[in-house]
Amino acid sequence: MTGEGERAALLADGRARRLYSGAAWSVGTARGPVDRGWLGSRSWGGAELDGTDLWDLASVTKPVVGLVVMALAERGALPLDGTVGQLLPRYRETDKAPLTVTELLAHTSGMPGRVPMYRDHPTRESLLTGLGTLPLRSRPGVRVEYSSQGFILLGLIAEQASGQGLDALVAELVCSPLGLEDTCFTPGHAERARAVATEHCPWRGRTLVGEVHDENAAVLGGVAGHAGLFATLADTERLTVALAGGARELLRPETFALMTAPHTDGLNLRRALAWQGQDPADSPVGPSFGPASYGHTGFTGTSHWVDPATGRYAVLLTNRVHPTREGDGITGLRREFHSLPV
Repeated sequence: MTGEGERAALLADGRARRLYSGAAWSVGTARGPVDRGWLGSRSWGGAELDGTDLWDLASVTKPVVGLVVMALAERGALPLDGTVGQLLPRYRETDKAPLTVTELLAHTSGMPGRVPMYRDHPTRESLLTGLGTLPLRSRPGVRVEYSSQGFILLGLIAEQASGQGLDALVAELVCSPLGLEDTCFTPGHAERARAVATEHCPWRGRTLVGEVHDENAAVLGGVAGHAGLFATLADTERLTVALAGGARELLRPETFALMTAPHTDGLNLRRALAWQGQDPADSPVGPSFGPASYGHTGFTGTSHWVDPATGRYAVLLTNRVHPTREGDGITGLRREFHSLPV
């Protein structure tokens, strides 16, 4: 069986095991895809996927926001060594003030991660105020701790530095140069009709369709630095092909090289700026992508990964949180998916 056939069979088996109701994929090189497709349905018992489906990217939002931050830095709108206190006056009197943009991008700020702030902060203003009081888990620069809260701050920094909303910045600095027509925060009614279902959310009391899965992002209005973007397979593929080719449509070569180079070697995990690196153990994509590879995963079952040494890329989109987030079967399936030959 060819790699193409193996991928489809693997993902069909994942659906048969009810890891997700639908999956879409694209693999290839900087020249473009060599295998792409989709199977299953937008929800269990729902419409079949047709390739125009809109996926909740979850934390795959982070590197897109990272591209925005790097583009603003390249234009002189904000310094990468600038601090939260300098760039966000509301946090000037908090212990977040000395944290730098680079530390936030590399997840070395000491900001905690995966904090369900929505439970105690049900409004945008309350949640933003609460960010300032979250205790740091470590001194900046001494360890990597994945932090969605740090990326919420990065989204605010980008907005403050540019005078534009994060949604407008993503549209201007990422979507427009690449021709991404279906990538957006807060999909409208027409777009929601194409959306893939995620979780039956106990907090909201409904199955989420075209509405951001991440609860903290929902409190923030669906537009945030850590989660909230929706996209089609075609758009995610177009973005990842551009990355595999050096992202010249988005950033100068030296800026992109800085962004994708390892910044945490010697610490507990390998991270670039806004990107996950290839950790020596427990990599989400296994060992098949090279040591210089980078990418990102999303809690809803999404991921994209690039190996700059070969130009190889892979995109995998699933709704593994439908109808519930319980279960970790996607972990092994994702590694097997990435191990198949291009």
